[in-house]
Amino acid sequence: MRILMVCLGNICRSPMAEAVLRALRPDWTVDSAGTGHWHRGEPPDERALAELARHGLRTTHRARQVTAEDYRRFDRLLAMDRQVLAELERRRPRDATARLELFDRQDVPDPYYEGPEAFAAVYEQIARRCRELAEESRCAP
Repeated sequence: MRILMVCLGNICRSPMAEAVLRALRPDWTVDSAGTGHWHRGEPPDERALAELARHGLRTTHRARQVTAEDYRRFDRLLAMDRQVLAELERRRPRDATARLELFDRQDVPDPYYEGPEAFAAVYEQIARRCRELAEESRCAP
């Protein structure tokens, strides 16, 4: 399975989801990107890194923007919220093969303008959904 997690700037939600799912399914190709270019080349937000560390996870990810190639390279592009999903659909190339989906049934809130408690809540939502994703594939026929 090849999964790309996508949020806005690729420094909070999607790199956390990438790190969690990669730890659960090291046999998968898991990456993350943002729809925006603002943080390209930067590491994840310090609060995201701190929350990952609290759970024994690390990442060396550097922010990047979604490319047209991502729509062919990955099986699934998982958007952290409906705004991101709409942008992914708008940019979708004609030859795209990846499925575009919401990461979770409800939007994962962007914690960027919040404090550490928001990052902790987002981590819990991400971890729950990543466990479900990892389990779904084990149960698939």
